[in-house]
Amino acid sequence: MLTTPENTQLKLAHRIFRSPPARLLLLGFILVIFMSLNADVMTSYAGEPVKAVLHIVALAIAGFAVYAGYAYFFEKRAVSELALPGMGPQLGFGLLMGAGLYAACEVILMALGIYRIVGLNPLSYMVPAIAMALSSSIYEELLFRGVLFGAVEQWLGSWAALVVSSLVFGLTHLINPQGTLEGALFIAVEAGILLAAAYMLTRRLWMSIGFHMAWNYTQSAIFSGIVSGNDAQPGLIRSTVNGPDWLTGGSFGVESSVLALLLCTTTGIVMLVMAVKRGKIVPPVWRRPAPLNAHHKAG
Repeated sequence: MLTTPENTQLKLAHRIFRSPPARLLLLGFILVIFMSLNADVMTSYAGEPVKAVLHIVALAIAGFAVYAGYAYFFEKRAVSELALPGMGPQLGFGLLMGAGLYAACEVILMALGIYRIVGLNPLSYMVPAIAMALSSSIYEELLFRGVLFGAVEQWLGSWAALVVSSLVFGLTHLINPQGTLEGALFIAVEAGILLAAAYMLTRRLWMSIGFHMAWNYTQSAIFSGIVSGNDAQPGLIRSTVNGPDWLTGGSFGVESSVLALLLCTTTGIVMLVMAVKRGKIVPPVWRRPAPLNAHHKAG
């Protein structure tokens, strides 16, 4: 077939869209816009939690569609990281892990007499946090693990992607109302490593989405805790918290405590070791024996 200027331009366009910088700039920018829409929805429907959830679900579906559409039309690939086979067990394990690790932190604080339950609110208090948990988990995982981790890994390999995505993910929490540098760095280590490890191990986003969703929901809807420096909202449990910041996390929330740091980082390291043993680590592009698109590799 003859090579025409049109064919050459089309091939060049595809190469540009498939490149990590284009993925970061274009797809990342679109997802950031969607995240701002999520924030607007939760502000606009703050007193109508059911409507907020319905709008967030619609935006989540749109987010998945945009992500998959970019991969299909511009990158010319199947979206293996959002593949449906295996979704149930991976999402379910992530949900259990997120809820379990956060509950473990609070149980330790209870045993130390720091977190005291003084009563319970109606079950309806557990509804508003659904929108927050869905929004933060889906969009932050699409952006930080799907786009950022995937783009960096494609050129620089898994370890560089782990470091970059963790740092950026942690530092973005500085914009929260009660954000602190210490809290942001704690999140970079404990959550950045764990969430990236979940992706590296499974080569899917479902486990990291599940963990992120359950941690945030359990923290806010059940224990009425502060979520990553945001303003605390009343959940199911009414409580008092009296103890040192290094155990409670202070105004940033439990994520800024040594309990979360130890439990979540340890879990993340265990998954990293499993990923290494299973050959899931992608080397930098200059150390690969043959062309390999790391982000497209199925688990």
